Amino acid sequence: MRASYLVAVSATAILLSACTTVRGPAQSPQEAAAPAPAQPGAAAEQDASAALHALFKASDEDNLRRNPLNALFRGDMRYADQLGDSITDAYFDAERAAGDKDLAALGRIDRAALSETDQLAYDVFKWQTELALRSLSPEILPLNVVRPIDHFTGFHTFYPDLASGQGAAPFKTVKDYDDNIKRHHRYAWLIDQAIVRFRQGMESGVVQPKLVVRNVIDQLDLQLKQGVEGSTFYAPLKTFPADIPAADQARLRTQTAAVIRDEIRPAYQRLRDFLAREYLPAARAGDGLIHMKGGAKLYSYLIEQNTTLPLTAEDVHQLGLSEVARIHREMETVKAQVGFKGTLQEFFEYLRTNAKFRPASKEALRDEYYAIGKRVDARVGEIFSTLPKTKLEIRPVPDYREKNDAGGSYMQGAPDGSRPGVFYYNTYDLPSRSTWGQETLYLHEGAPGHHFQISLAQENEALPNFMRFGGNTAYVEGWALYAETLWDELGMETDPYQRFGGLNDEMLRAMRLVVDSGIHAKGWTRDQAIKYMLNNSSMGRTDATSEVERYIAMPGQALAYKIGQLKILELRAKAEQALGAKFDLKAFHAQVLMTGSLPMNILEQKIDRWIASQRN
Repeated sequence: MRASYLVAVSATAILLSACTTVRGPAQSPQEAAAPAPAQPGAAAEQDASAALHALFKASDEDNLRRNPLNALFRGDMRYADQLGDSITDAYFDAERAAGDKDLAALGRIDRAALSETDQLAYDVFKWQTELALRSLSPEILPLNVVRPIDHFTGFHTFYPDLASGQGAAPFKTVKDYDDNIKRHHRYAWLIDQAIVRFRQGMESGVVQPKLVVRNVIDQLDLQLKQGVEGSTFYAPLKTFPADIPAADQARLRTQTAAVIRDEIRPAYQRLRDFLAREYLPAARAGDGLIHMKGGAKLYSYLIEQNTTLPLTAEDVHQLGLSEVARIHREMETVKAQVGFKGTLQEFFEYLRTNAKFRPASKEALRDEYYAIGKRVDARVGEIFSTLPKTKLEIRPVPDYREKNDAGGSYMQGAPDGSRPGVFYYNTYDLPSRSTWGQETLYLHEGAPGHHFQISLAQENEALPNFMRFGGNTAYVEGWALYAETLWDELGMETDPYQRFGGLNDEMLRAMRLVVDSGIHAKGWTRDQAIKYMLNNSSMGRTDATSEVERYIAMPGQALAYKIGQLKILELRAKAEQALGAKFDLKAFHAQVLMTGSLPMNILEQKIDRWIASQRN
């Protein structure tokens, strides 16, 4: 989720050369005017590559038409007046038909005739498409579609950001504002369609846990309390670009206020009342998928979807327990280093409650993140050969979602750099925030974590779009967690308390393996999971509660971090051992990052080939 695309032989050069005509030496002016006959193998590769990239382009264009927000986040404004569907049977039928069509076309391309890099793209495209089709299967889709909203992934959580003037949607021209109004109409419709899906779930017996429903109700209440002109949706109307005429400004204020007042707020109220009066009594009491009809089958799928590996819930649980034990041993070392005489649990409580580890103010928290960013910027070029062109900004989490948000998060920038990437830090319940965790959080969410991985992929125009803009959680979050381990190379965590912060964050990801599988496969309760996290780390109760409620809302997603990180660390250790003095950390990072987000098995195959090439 967190770099470089340049290595001895760059992926850019390989991808471009695959579409380049092969020419022989000219023998005469006439021969010089036309290409010489290509070698049979080269011609076959050229034809196969051309077909492959034509498929990628056609598939991507079709996807953008079906999913216009994907285009908007890229800065592609062709469908900016559309919000899309994403919830009806017709939408899912179209997605399924597109996946079947793409796989059929891929099957007609001779993989053996492709270059090594094109084979990599072929494999990723096939893996992603097959996984998407599984999510649309009769076994999986009915278990997800009737639960369209939760407090972490519902469109009521991201759409206000999109429309706030601080998100992906631009507000530079009159058309931008008009497009926003058109999206608002569709948004109100989507809210009502969510009620339809929830009702279907009540009939089928597939429902959200009560905890999730209560959290969504709280979020809707917060947005309803904003009113019209205090609404996040109204924010872009408070400051217009200077070149928008006054008459247009007046019209846009009137029309935007009307759609907020007459459509969005009533839709919110309908959803809120439905959830509170009808759905909450029918929601399940048990938090985990083990308590939901079809939940065991769904969790098995979600483990593979998120980790990209064929692991069982028991595999995950045992791996988590092993990692928790290892990290505890390293924490004991830090405890001894600072001279603390009590038990590890007492050390946790000391770090959790001592006032010297609390931010003095929201401004002090912000200023320290600014300082950390400057220190990273000064060193990061030592281990990455290419840095993102996209700027990184540091902002607090918006107040309307800070209560249920993580301690830190990242929003990607525009591929052309016109919109920066944003590292969000959370100031909610400030006394629960710990200064010793700041460096690690920045490395993960900012640089060289999510910002590097996402920006460098987006900026590499030589990659097919599904590799520039797509991804899987194990790679994205695995990279960001791996980025935390680069603290030594980047001169971070020189204070033992900051080193403990790094271990504490690593412990969080290890505990996720235990707790997520505990909740969804072993029947752990919310309180049991919170207690486990408090007993095994120095997390504050606010953060532990938010984390556990996130795992309840998003089963399996939290497994990806640790499993992805362990795979990248394993591949680095393998390369270091195999190459010895030839090992180049910049080149290794380029190999991991240069071709976008890869499933773990495909990444391993790629690194194995690179090791072999470096040996030779």
